[in-house]
Amino acid sequence: MLIDIKEIFEYLPHRYPFLLVDRVTEFNAGESLKAYKNVTYNEPQFTGHFPDNPIMPGVMIIEAMAQCTGILAFKTQEVKPDGSSMYYLAAVDNCRFRKPAVPGDRLEFEVKTVNNKKGIWKFQCTTSVDGKMIASCDMMCAERSV
Repeated sequence: MLIDIKEIFEYLPHRYPFLLVDRVTEFNAGESLKAYKNVTYNEPQFTGHFPDNPIMPGVMIIEAMAQCTGILAFKTQEVKPDGSSMYYLAAVDNCRFRKPAVPGDRLEFEVKTVNNKKGIWKFQCTTSVDGKMIASCDMMCAERSV
């Protein structure tokens, strides 16, 4: 199931410059999601990280994976964020970065649900470029009232 940017706006409260998911290419309710982000040189982080050697900050790759988990959780429950509750990043474990992401890369995200109990979701997340994994982590997100 393809989810375009307009529908992503319905499931994430993030907007430029912090929306880090361009398109969802596969969605399996309660199970998994695949998405991507095109990294371009004109993004604001590259003016300082680093001007002569632009590298996407690892924390932004983690945030992009977290945004994918938010889409998976909200869409699975057929709920759209309405300001009364949100999913917050609660934990990142076993995080590994294998290669930097640079302008021109297409970051391909895959998130898989491991567990969901009482609004606490656990996921396995990976990021790949050209079919090669560049980052991975286990992530926990929690639903909380705003």
